[in-house]
Amino acid sequence: MNLIQLLLVTGGLFTLLVLGYVAFAGPDAGKNSQRRLQQLRFRHSESTDAKVESQLKKAIAARKPKQFRQAGSGSRVEALAIRLDRTGKGWTLSQYAYASLGIALVLTLLIFLKSGAFLLSIGVGLFAGAGIPHFIVGRAIKKRTNQFNVKFPDAIELLVRGLRSGLPVTETLAVVAQEVPGPVGAEFKGIVERIKIGRTMEDSLQQTADRLGIPEFNFFCITLAIQRETGGNLAETLSNLSDVLRKRAQMKLKIKAMSSESKASAYIVGALPFIVFFMIWWINPTYIGAFFEDDRLIVAGLGGLVWMSIGGFIMAKMVSFEI
Repeated sequence: MNLIQLLLVTGGLFTLLVLGYVAFAGPDAGKNSQRRLQQLRFRHSESTDAKVESQLKKAIAARKPKQFRQAGSGSRVEALAIRLDRTGKGWTLSQYAYASLGIALVLTLLIFLKSGAFLLSIGVGLFAGAGIPHFIVGRAIKKRTNQFNVKFPDAIELLVRGLRSGLPVTETLAVVAQEVPGPVGAEFKGIVERIKIGRTMEDSLQQTADRLGIPEFNFFCITLAIQRETGGNLAETLSNLSDVLRKRAQMKLKIKAMSSESKASAYIVGALPFIVFFMIWWINPTYIGAFFEDDRLIVAGLGGLVWMSIGGFIMAKMVSFEI
């Protein structure tokens, strides 16, 4: 057994140990007892704040999908379909599969013709075929989400003006679908169409919230749910929500400006070794070709990639902030 086989076996055993620990580790007893104490406190408390907090927790828990929570789906194929739908591009699962397969085959062939390393070519091809389409879909989702968040406070303000003028909620939703351009209008149009065919407003909003996965829209759905249970002035509640969302967007922009220098440094430091390696390999393949042939250099290169990945992950977490 050579060095590469030994490393692969060791990595496989370590992965099995981690998966076994995750699979058989039970729930935390301390967290369960703390959760039960909070439920008792909410149940027997006379405080209005405690009751509102209890209603908020119930609304959030009722709106959490049971499986694949990040997409609100029941299978991985359905989760991928929902991710493609979030882009707003009309991409299908078959197009995604053909794109992944084409990228993998093309890169595998190019690297094999250039280096002659069959296993390395397959590994890089599979990684690129799985990663590049996923990255492109993620960027498209992020772009559409940003467009939605920019117009969403304006849509809520339009809802507030419609409610204050005496229109019912369903009519104001139709007005938003017609007047607000971009993803906001398209999503509210889908909500109105589902209401017209007999779905309740709560179910229509919940379906859109599960599909979008946008926190701002989840706030909107939870606000409507709490208002229906506790009562109150819906127009005033939505006006306060619009103000909160605008301040949230301003805070995001401030954090983005403050962390832009660190992000630029991380991008440069992370990309420079790959750029230098590719340039040397392209200019003089024989000088650096041993990295594709010598077992020791292959192991050293894989170790360097692992450590660089860990460093990139740490830098990404340092400049990532949740609001």
